[in-house]
Amino acid sequence: MSRHIYETGIIGNCAYIAHVHKNTNIKWMCWPRFDSSFVFGGLLDEKKGGEFSIKPSGDFTSDQYYLENTNVLCTEITTDTGKYKVTDFAPRFEQSKRYFRPLMLIRKIEPLEGNPHIKIKCEPVYDYGKTELKAIRGSNHIEYSGSNDAIRLTTNATIAYIVEDQYFILKETKYVILTYGQPMEAAVETTAERFLLETVAYWRTWIKRSSIGDFYQEYVIRSALALKIHQFEDTGAIIAASTTSLPEFPGSGRNWDYRYCWLRDTYYVINALHHIGHFEETERYFDFITDISFEEGLRYQPLYSITRQKDLVEEIADHLEGYRGNGPVRIGNQAYEHIQNDIYGQALISLLPLYTDHRFVFTERKDSADLVKRALERIENTIDEKDAGIWEFRNSEYMHCYSNLFQWAGCCAALKIATTIKDEKLEKKAIELKERAAKHIEDCYDEERKVYTHAVGSPYLDASTLQLIMMNYLDPNSQKAKDHLIALEKELKTEGGLFYRYLHSDDFGKPETTFLICAFWYVEALACVGRIDDAIREFENLMPYANHLMLFSEDVDEKTGGMWGNFPQAYSHVGLMNAAYCISNRLNKPLYLTTEMLK
Repeated sequence: MSRHIYETGIIGNCAYIAHVHKNTNIKWMCWPRFDSSFVFGGLLDEKKGGEFSIKPSGDFTSDQYYLENTNVLCTEITTDTGKYKVTDFAPRFEQSKRYFRPLMLIRKIEPLEGNPHIKIKCEPVYDYGKTELKAIRGSNHIEYSGSNDAIRLTTNATIAYIVEDQYFILKETKYVILTYGQPMEAAVETTAERFLLETVAYWRTWIKRSSIGDFYQEYVIRSALALKIHQFEDTGAIIAASTTSLPEFPGSGRNWDYRYCWLRDTYYVINALHHIGHFEETERYFDFITDISFEEGLRYQPLYSITRQKDLVEEIADHLEGYRGNGPVRIGNQAYEHIQNDIYGQALISLLPLYTDHRFVFTERKDSADLVKRALERIENTIDEKDAGIWEFRNSEYMHCYSNLFQWAGCCAALKIATTIKDEKLEKKAIELKERAAKHIEDCYDEERKVYTHAVGSPYLDASTLQLIMMNYLDPNSQKAKDHLIALEKELKTEGGLFYRYLHSDDFGKPETTFLICAFWYVEALACVGRIDDAIREFENLMPYANHLMLFSEDVDEKTGGMWGNFPQAYSHVGLMNAAYCISNRLNKPLYLTTEMLK
């Protein structure tokens, strides 16, 4: 059986993300926001998803790569008659002391050899493929009407060939610029070239200013670049993925809309950004989380939209066939209604940098005692109740070990903050709740098997409990931590180094694919307990599960190594970054995880 691979790369500028297939087609792009309707959605329906391609008339081969240390993507197409290159990018650079990140996709098409015979096809759609936009020809542009705002293609190529769907010989470099809202009125060639040079320079400078160790540096750089463009810069939110409804495995029905910001991932994202030394992104994300903390009552939702909208009603787009015929296509995510109690601890941990990172000035942290108090009240309100857990079970509730672990960790953070600001009342409350959370965690311990189960009264094991080691609830040097890790790897690890979240049945039956971030957690846990050679070996075993551009999916099929789930998954890349950092620190110096601050 051949391995299933997502044959696309992503470009973006922190305002939108586009997926470019190896055949040059824009297979997925939502405008004007990450969670808007797609303009191109061939990923979910070849007929109704529209198309934006630059294909040759005959058979061809393709080579796709990023310009080094950038989010600028090149696709070289070779045919019998010639060879050409398409360079795709979303402009991003500093201009007038702010970031220029327009809703603009630029495609540079240049001949490399011979006389390539090509056709530029641009057929955007809207309302998730229900609306075909009408093309209105201009002198050097095409206006597409029918969406919420004007979409315009501006080009130095022959307009008639595009409108009339004709091939032509590519003799000189052509530029195709697609915009949403504000049209591109400047000179096409000079503007596109300037934007390209500025964008390349921006990304390379961003990487030069990153703190990235030597261990698998090229993969960490690609992961950092991918994570960066998953941040919606306007609000600071970071989405789980830019896609919806790519199935966890064929016919599973496990098709979810991931174009939202999950609070459960706060700690991991902040850690990853901290490790590469990017304060600006951390600060924006922190602002997004604290705005939620101030506005909400005793309960948070597990996830919010990129603008903190709360009603993410899940609907089925039954007019779309789904990825390779795998429906349903979901828009929205019903998980916003779930009870997920680890998120209060996640929010508290996110406050900790205010007191440990002196890049935050005192005026930015002096009023946050109220935030800490509110967060502790939320933990107290939920610490003894069952929830849907990190994996968001839809029809079952447990007293989850993982939920109580992050409540425990949040209380550790609150205790450190309270000590720093000399608030004895807050200290006492944090200690009391920390002990209550620990009691629930210990109720999950199976003495006979020497392992913590996923929930109180449950025999099942869960990869999320690896975090007991990384969060320093279990001393990584203790035999208890080592035994716990051995029990988990014995049951949940595959021969190829992949890791299942769990193996028991859930709302949709038994999972058939592994969850990639769990494999990176496993690597991190190995490094934490001192099994550094094992950690390096297992990390290296995971690298071949990337696609041709070093991008990783959410899920991996154990038997075939196939990529499944939404793609690329931001948190798979976060897992890679954190695991690589952990190994790098172990190789170069004693490991001091940021979670040491919680002890």
